[in-house]
Amino acid sequence: MDSVLLSWIASLGGWIWFVAAAVFLLLELLMPGVFMLWLGLAAILIGIISLAAVMSWQVQLIAFAVLSIACIPAWRYFARQVEGPVERPFLNRRAEGYVGRVFTLDKPIVDGVGTIRIEDTVWRVSGPNLPAGSRVKIARADGAELAVEAA
Repeated sequence: MDSVLLSWIASLGGWIWFVAAAVFLLLELLMPGVFMLWLGLAAILIGIISLAAVMSWQVQLIAFAVLSIACIPAWRYFARQVEGPVERPFLNRRAEGYVGRVFTLDKPIVDGVGTIRIEDTVWRVSGPNLPAGSRVKIARADGAELAVEAA
């Protein structure tokens, strides 16, 4: 049984790499993560090379491993070059986006704790005691709490 399978694979020659590439790319579609994509690309390149030049299967496997490993840092380098400025840098860090802005206290700061309303959210603030209606500047964001100072 094993010899039949091995002889069938050997009879495919360089075309086995295109079959492997199709399998890797199909797996990439089923489990996206951009990992199988590079294995598929390396398999395509080895397939092209093996059709153009005669290589033993051992050399083909080593070349496949080298290309697979080389594709990942090459992609990271390319991705960094293509990356542009982030459209919304504070998308998941809203509190940090408020630093430096001035707002009106919703409730007074008593014993260092108060609240302000920013858009549709009430934020807990810490800072010096101030009456309600005072203008405060956000000095820093500590998680879900904003540190303020008088504006």
